[in-house]
Amino acid sequence: SGCGKSTLGRCLVRLTDLTSGTVEFGGRDITTLSRRQLRPVRRDVQLVFQDPYASLNPRRRVGDIVAEPLHLHSYGDSAAVRRRVVQLFDIVGLASDHVDRYPHEFSGGQRQRVGIARALAMNPSLLVADEPVSALDVSIQAQVLNLFADLQDELGLTYVFIAHDLGVVRHVSDRIAVMYLGEIVEVGDVDPLYDAPAHPYTEALLSASPEIDDGTGPPPLERIVLTGDVPNPVAKPTGCPFHPRCNYAKDVCRTDRPALVQVAPSRFTACHFPLVTATGGNAAIQ
Repeated sequence: SGCGKSTLGRCLVRLTDLTSGTVEFGGRDITTLSRRQLRPVRRDVQLVFQDPYASLNPRRRVGDIVAEPLHLHSYGDSAAVRRRVVQLFDIVGLASDHVDRYPHEFSGGQRQRVGIARALAMNPSLLVADEPVSALDVSIQAQVLNLFADLQDELGLTYVFIAHDLGVVRHVSDRIAVMYLGEIVEVGDVDPLYDAPAHPYTEALLSASPEIDDGTGPPPLERIVLTGDVPNPVAKPTGCPFHPRCNYAKDVCRTDRPALVQVAPSRFTACHFPLVTATGGNAAIQ
């Protein structure tokens, strides 16, 4: 928490301006585009917000909320917009008579479905989902996650799925980026990353998740308890940002910041002493 996941997601859709770096979509640099220039890009890139209670205007009917992007992009006349809204409600599992209700008349899971319908209005190719189930009850989380999976199959969507629930991350992801203190410290495909983490922070993160050992898979990671607190992101430590809490830290970690480099096929990590070798196996720390 607090590592910059949501900020990164908002930067991807240009709701937050970048202080450095670039955002490219479809081979095009969209970092410095004006609001007018971004309008056609917004058709293809949409954001599903974290809080379904705060992301919907309580004074507007949900049908009008979902219809707003259609009006902004001149989708058609009122009848065409109404048909599209009803279609979107059907896609996300809501009834057509829900269109004229207000947000307070829905449960948390239903409100998130409204938010997803709004994001799907203009047939985007990329959805940035900012912890879309963290504010929901566990039973409702499963329904919304299944909805995301069904929509991906039906509409051919690509997701940037932001989450801190390790079970959710493994369930929905093909490829994972792990962040610590505002920086990506590891990137990899889901199964290799979970089975053999390359960065000490990823190892500690995964060890904190309860596991059931049925004897068929790799043994559960031994619980790693990190000492100290997360440093101030405004005044990061010198060298590796994780070194004050890392069990493997050496002198070089305190002075030199590691680059994000490839350590195995499809695996990248920012660590001077990665826990995975170039062959993808475990490495011994001396």
